[in-house]
Order: sequence, then C-alpha cells, then structure tokens
Amino acid sequence: MDVGGFSKFVAFRAPVKGRTPDGQRIIEMQERFSIWAKLVPMRGGEAVMQARLASKSPASVTVPRTRDTELVTSEWEVVVDGRTYQLKEDPRESHNRAFLDMLVEAVS
Repeated sequence: MDVGGFSKFVAFRAPVKGRTPDGQRIIEMQERFSIWAKLVPMRGGEAVMQARLASKSPASVTVPRTRDTELVTSEWEVVVDGRTYQLKEDPRESHNRAFLDMLVEAVS
C-alpha cells in the first residue's frame, strides 16, 4: 500500500467509564491519539445502499500499524474531518502486516 494515500489526519477516541455529580454511571469518549489515515467510502452492494439510506455512510479506514493503533478495538470511535465514525469490528491486519484496516460507520 502506498503511504501517499494517507491524506486524512484522524483522532481515535476510547470509552472511559465515569460518574455524574449525582452518582450515575456514564461512558465518555476520550481522545487517545491522532494519526494519518486513509478513508475510503464503501461502494455498491445492497447492505451499503441500505446503510446510506439510514445516513450511516459505511467506510473503510486504514492506518499504519503502531503501538497506539494496536490498542484500538471495536468499542472505539474515530473522528475524521469533524465527523464521528464508530468501528464496526476489531482492526484487521493488511496482507503485509504493516497496516490495520477497519470497517467504520458514520454516526454524526
């Protein structure tokens, strides 16, 4: 994969458990790190078209494999150009193990 395709600077956010002042449990998303990534919108297919109708915008995000990116799980979020995407699966290694690919879906 050509590193020149990594044109988006994205922020990864992890869930953090906390409590409100009145003692209720909440889960907040806290930014962990930022990195250059490649965002590719999904094309075609009935499931993709159905997701688009529901304003979910499925896409694929590819990042270089680093210590930080190896911590990412399906519970995390990624923010690209101010738009939040939820990870739909744990990251997968690329064929040469230098990158991680993940399926995401826009939520805002």
